[in-house]
Amino acid sequence: MTVTAGALAGLRVLDLSRVLAGPWCTQILGDLGAEVIKVEQPGQGDDTRRWGPPFVPDGSGDSAYYLCANRNKHSVAINLADPAGAELVRRLAAQSDIVVENFRVGSLARYGLDYESVRALRADSIYCSITGFGQTGPMRSTGGYDFLVQGMSGLMSVTGLPDGVPGAGPMKVGLPVSDLQTGLYAAVAILAALNHRHATGEGQYIDLALLDTQVALLSNQASNWMNGGMIPRRLGNQHPNTVPYQDFSCADGNVLVALGNDRQFRQFVALIGLPQLGTDDRFANSPGRSINRDDLIAAMQAAIGTWLAGDLIAAMQAAGLPGGRINTIPEALDLPQIAARDLVQDMHRSDGTPVKVLGFPAKLSATPARYGRAPPRAGADTRAVLIDKFGLADNEIASLLAAGVIAETL
Repeated sequence: MTVTAGALAGLRVLDLSRVLAGPWCTQILGDLGAEVIKVEQPGQGDDTRRWGPPFVPDGSGDSAYYLCANRNKHSVAINLADPAGAELVRRLAAQSDIVVENFRVGSLARYGLDYESVRALRADSIYCSITGFGQTGPMRSTGGYDFLVQGMSGLMSVTGLPDGVPGAGPMKVGLPVSDLQTGLYAAVAILAALNHRHATGEGQYIDLALLDTQVALLSNQASNWMNGGMIPRRLGNQHPNTVPYQDFSCADGNVLVALGNDRQFRQFVALIGLPQLGTDDRFANSPGRSINRDDLIAAMQAAIGTWLAGDLIAAMQAAGLPGGRINTIPEALDLPQIAARDLVQDMHRSDGTPVKVLGFPAKLSATPARYGRAPPRAGADTRAVLIDKFGLADNEIASLLAAGVIAETL
């Protein structure tokens, strides 16, 4: 296990978020060296702690889901609804460079933890609010969820099998991509704000919405409509512009074929015994292949169906053509390439329970990501943080515990 100071060492993050978008962002900051203090509700904790099965076999009641987004954090359990608890969190905010929250619009003002209140405590604070629909607009007060946003954004309209085939219909992506991508954008925005603060000494407010993020990521599909008048539609595993770019059925399984230019196309059709397709006027260039995709795919499928999947993949690799299998997640995690990249990291919780996490994918040569703290139990660091940050005595902590203002896991 590699432990480094990290590029963001010396920065403190107050994490007032839960579920996935916010925690994904703060985990990234923690991986890069920031100190992250996660505030959770006593007796409840992050909602995802109960999103199972499966659960961690250590008696904590924590789900495997929770582990995916909460490493490199300290967990403190503080009751925000208690004035004394809100005061403790305000004191933490005053000592933090960055605050990340995903409460409903306006909710934190009642605790004196909205941006204006935090800025009064620390003028250079970088404060990031993550919501479903943002701080403005007619839907600002509506709760946002990944599934809802995948549908509203148009993503599901281009995901799934095309009309007219068995199983046709809109389909969500198999991962909570709207949450995850919002977490990534949040981290990018925070790093931009940090650079601005470094140059000017000025903090700022970041308003980030799941819907905005997912619409921004419609990328080529949205551009096809905005600039070409083409209404995107569901194509299954096909690409809206580049053909062939999909899976094909071999004699013993499916193979992915991802050809990005005319040269690769000519090489591939020669490889499968159909060189004439490479000179056919209908298919010789990319626009023609897209327009005449049905005829082309039918001809290619007939030839590819006679191959064994392993033989075709090997032939493509030998020719330098992009292709491969559709792996299950266990198969993907077992790939030698993934092992060579150290993407699966082994960690241990405070009681010694081993857990595995997927690491930070970027390889920084001078400040690599660190894996210093496994995802903590709820309130595991309450006492340590209160002593370290505020110098509270044992009797003061005992009083807060007795009053239900804080909680800790022993």
